Amino acid sequence: MAEGARRVIAQNRKARHEYFIEDTLEAGLVLTGSEVKSLRQRRCSIGESYAYEEDGELYLRSAHIASYDAAARFNHDPLRPRKLLVHRRELSRLLGQIHREGYTIVPLSIYFNPRGIAKVELGLARGKRKVDKRETEKKRDWQRQKARVMRERG
Repeated sequence: MAEGARRVIAQNRKARHEYFIEDTLEAGLVLTGSEVKSLRQRRCSIGESYAYEEDGELYLRSAHIASYDAAARFNHDPLRPRKLLVHRRELSRLLGQIHREGYTIVPLSIYFNPRGIAKVELGLARGKRKVDKRETEKKRDWQRQKARVMRERG
């Protein structure tokens, strides 16, 4: 693997459509062995997941990491809340911002860093209204048409 490369396991494509992502940060995940092995097989979905605060700590909820077949009786619960590991300063900054109206923390992707450690990319997000979603779609269509015209003209 190249230096600085990361192997993406799962992406939350819906997040950029549903929210304005104002800030991103990297967090570690507290996982069991069967969860790591299942992640290595790319059996994970974070489409409906979100992060929340409980007792001064950050947790990831609704992230589905499928059961690892070879784990037998030592398997994990696929939808259990998973603790997120962030620096204390980042945590206090995030908690201050999510207590404001309309902000939430959504996972954007789960990946393995170059050292082979599972990480999650979190985004500080503010919800989009329907008008904002349409505007984003118009901009994306315009960029696509512009690129097509530039390609045709050479």
